[in-house]
Amino acid sequence: MSFVTTGADGVTRCGWAAVEPETTYHDEEWGFPLEGDDAFFERVALEGFQSGLSWRTILTKRENFRAAFAEFSIEKVARFTESDVDRLLGDAGIIRHRGKIEATINNARRAEELIENEGSLPGFFWRFEAEAAAEPQSQTTSVESVALSKDLKKRGWKFVGPTTMFALLQASGIVNDHAVQCVTRERVAAARAAARPAGPIG
Repeated sequence: MSFVTTGADGVTRCGWAAVEPETTYHDEEWGFPLEGDDAFFERVALEGFQSGLSWRTILTKRENFRAAFAEFSIEKVARFTESDVDRLLGDAGIIRHRGKIEATINNARRAEELIENEGSLPGFFWRFEAEAAAEPQSQTTSVESVALSKDLKKRGWKFVGPTTMFALLQASGIVNDHAVQCVTRERVAAARAAARPAGPIG
């Protein structure tokens, strides 16, 4: 059974969301479908920066990341230059990891190519939808996240390993991984049903 917690407000949530800022993120964002290319690009970037760190670190720095990376506008980040890399390496408000910074700029350029070839990032990522595991939050990768990682790497994306991509699928609502007892699970299910692209996936 997935671990859950009941807060002082009497609400039962996924166990990892017991305290802020995780509680608000869990209740308002995690698992709810993303809208638009830039939203998916931001999520890929932040999941990549999170690699090896806690999600709390990312949440506390998220507004700094948005300011530093032009609100994660694909068009703008794709045109960052080496001077922007130097600027970002000097920005104490974000995670100053050269590899992850350069990967984010690279991925913006690859995102432009993917959008041109496939139509949109949401349409592309939803192709990797799968049924949620019988026991939510019981795995860190999936067949779909492995396939997504492999596809993106072939297209030249960086910092998109299977575990990072599984976290993306969870966070963006492509899989509903809220605990069965979690109060947010049904809201996410309804949001997914409304947002899921029409027509066959895959």
